[in-house]
Amino acid sequence: MESFFESLNFNENGLIPAIIFDGDAREVLTLCYMTREALEKTMETGKVHLFRRSRGRLMIKGEKSGHVQLVREVRPDCAGNSLLIVVEQKVAACHVGYFSCYYRAWDAENERWRIVSEQVFRPEEVY
Repeated sequence: MESFFESLNFNENGLIPAIIFDGDAREVLTLCYMTREALEKTMETGKVHLFRRSRGRLMIKGEKSGHVQLVREVRPDCAGNSLLIVVEQKVAACHVGYFSCYYRAWDAENERWRIVSEQVFRPEEVY
């Protein structure tokens, strides 16, 4: 397992970006950052752990909502600079209630964001 971690390039803050991708929906859910500890816990438990930069701490995805991400595969890019983590998402990844955090698209003609997905849950019912 040590050779796996040695093949990765964590930045000067000890972080590596990780794209979280739902294997069933074939959709990018979010982008997060992981420390080595977060990645170790992810691989040990089979549930995505990440490093919350805004709070300066390790957490499990879905910690408050229970909407966990079950890991199917961990794939580094060709240079070991980032990860693609293929998951099975339980309920939704986005804390504002959408399956994916990428639920908006820019509408250039009307110069505004357009919602392109349905809301899966109401955050006030979960948090």
